Amino acid sequence: MNPNLEDTIIAISTPAGPGGIGIVRISGPEALSVASKIFSAREDSPADNPRTMCFGYLLDIDHKEKIDAGYICYFPAPHSYTREDVIEIHLHGSPVLLAEAVKQGIKAGARLAHPGEFTLRAYLHGRIDALQAEAINDLIRASSLNQARISFKQLEGSLSRKIGDIRAKTVELLSLLETSIEFPEEELGLGIKQIKASLSALIDSIGKLVRSYEQGRAMLEGLTIVLLGKTNVGKSTLFNALLEEERSIVTPYPGTTRDFIRENIMLDGVLMRLVDMAGYGQAQHPVEKEGITRSQKLAKNADGLLIILDFSRKETEEDFYLLDKFVDKNRIIIFNKCDLPQKINQKRILEACGGIPYVEISALKGLNLDRLKELMLKNFVPSEEKQEEIILHERQKGLLEIMLQHLNRALEMLNTGYGEELIAEEIKEILPAIGQLTGEIRAQEVIEQIFSRFCLGK
Repeated sequence: MNPNLEDTIIAISTPAGPGGIGIVRISGPEALSVASKIFSAREDSPADNPRTMCFGYLLDIDHKEKIDAGYICYFPAPHSYTREDVIEIHLHGSPVLLAEAVKQGIKAGARLAHPGEFTLRAYLHGRIDALQAEAINDLIRASSLNQARISFKQLEGSLSRKIGDIRAKTVELLSLLETSIEFPEEELGLGIKQIKASLSALIDSIGKLVRSYEQGRAMLEGLTIVLLGKTNVGKSTLFNALLEEERSIVTPYPGTTRDFIRENIMLDGVLMRLVDMAGYGQAQHPVEKEGITRSQKLAKNADGLLIILDFSRKETEEDFYLLDKFVDKNRIIIFNKCDLPQKINQKRILEACGGIPYVEISALKGLNLDRLKELMLKNFVPSEEKQEEIILHERQKGLLEIMLQHLNRALEMLNTGYGEELIAEEIKEILPAIGQLTGEIRAQEVIEQIFSRFCLGK
């Protein structure tokens, strides 16, 4: 995409399909001129009343006929979304009317905008950086309230500020190193320990961002939560209870669920992908064995595990096998069937697990499900503080990994006795990656990568 900023662009900004209101957006140096040809304000002139909704009529400029009644609003540069003159025309939301408005605008001298071109102009004019541009598209495409919250924080600059802090610390370290090079005889108080500490802090900070990508991906696609347990502990009953519908088949016969079933739920605005797995146990049928193998693979890649034990039956080796096998995962122990007399040695289970959160429930009768949901949110969803520093895109992760490579190399050079000048040169290599991350270095492939995913009119 190579936009000519001298062009005035036009596009429909509201989603496709009929609606109560539809919006046509115009941006560029001739926005007001184009609008004056296709829209006649009845009383107040938009040019004389910026940022005010003025009533009037959409016109057919060839036949001088009214096509629709609506409102027009003028946002003069630089106080607009694109930092150019912007016009918004609000009409009845008929796709035919909106398409006609765009057609009339093109006749009046505008051209049809490319997908994402309004936001691209905002970026090129310095209103937002590349990270904020990505956040805008994420916000538009958010499939959960929590994803929208994360994207909005990044639109407000949370991630940009974090990258800015990394840049500032990098420049500070380079300044100290270069001063040490220039004045080696001076006592600057910059010892090997201080350089190493500063480098290590940068590596740690960037490393946390790289590791956050998996969390970010999960927040975009939904957290995968796997239900694990022996046969007939009530996994499918709990699955149905959380979904609030009969999705899994429930019978008293072991091995009813032989493959996995996946469904989405929304907890407090967080999208979760629940997976009901085949039960662990002595599988007799080849299909059951395959189901257990798949269960293990899915559990290893899950964002959280619900390990379900039967409150009304004595614990077995299979229970401890499940608890021991996935010690590196976020887990919640569920003692199901708490409405029945207790036979499981709960104390023994909890002592073996070392502080894993647990809850007693009855999936069949709906007891303590609210408490279970609270634990799922607390243990599987990153805290608000951690959400400030989550990356959501492969582009961001790739650039951060390049930065890590150079900083780790610089630390290795420091530990093996390289001179400060060579170390400084290695650290400088991360500055272009920072520039590409924020978009200050405007590589064409970066622009294509970010804005090609936008919809028309944004």
